[in-house]
Amino acid sequence: MGYNDLFRDLDHSASVQAAGIRRGYGGPPARTVNARSGLTRLRCASLLKPLYAWMSAAHIPDAERWRRHAEPAVVVSSNADTLNLWLSVGPRVILDDLRERTGVAWTPPNGDQSRFGSVEVAAEEVGTAYAVLAQAAAAGDPVAGTVLGWMGDVGDEQTFGARDALRSPKAAVKCGWYGSPEETCLRTHAVAVLPRGGTRVTVVVAMTALPYVDAHAREVYRDRIGKGLPVEEEHEKVSGALLRDLMATTLEELGHQSGGAGRARAGVR
Repeated sequence: MGYNDLFRDLDHSASVQAAGIRRGYGGPPARTVNARSGLTRLRCASLLKPLYAWMSAAHIPDAERWRRHAEPAVVVSSNADTLNLWLSVGPRVILDDLRERTGVAWTPPNGDQSRFGSVEVAAEEVGTAYAVLAQAAAAGDPVAGTVLGWMGDVGDEQTFGARDALRSPKAAVKCGWYGSPEETCLRTHAVAVLPRGGTRVTVVVAMTALPYVDAHAREVYRDRIGKGLPVEEEHEKVSGALLRDLMATTLEELGHQSGGAGRARAGVR
């Protein structure tokens, strides 16, 4: 299955992106792939949390305090702990450091800069930043290694089957899901760093924003969000199969043999 097959029946209001990077000394030639349908940039707050954790460490002298907030931000996607890092270090400082370290330039959202989740990005930018993170970890950066290790600890209940789709049970994964009250879509996204050894890295990113316009379903969803109840099942229903197929297709385009195990055919909506 190729990207055209996955994009063919998308609703016109849907936005979907996928990107992959394969690079590293002593491996095959570097390869980058990406595909997009819809908006050029999307919000995918949770995919950026490990990167924010990585950059904030240098600005928080108390290592235990940093870990107390950074670990849950990565492992259980805690918004409160991410916000603590974001505000205590400062959004401009974090994003400037990311640009210096990875070459990826992101801009704080307009208006209320405390809204870390409003930063808009492209999938290939996310992939580039994670490739730098992974190679830094491989080269001995202790903070990068810790953050990547936490991504390896993210429970399967929060990954929408990404590890199975990539046939990589040890992949470091970060996923996210949200449907803002002002949006008529649900956003579901994932990034995975696959173990390859040495400084060789493979990164796969998939980002979706699919229509979610049924008034009653949206009301129930917002009610569950307001009560702090899980909504992953709704995101799985709307986006799960497509997300997995995007990741598996991207891995194949990078030259990996992913086969068909653990891969569900996308029910594009």
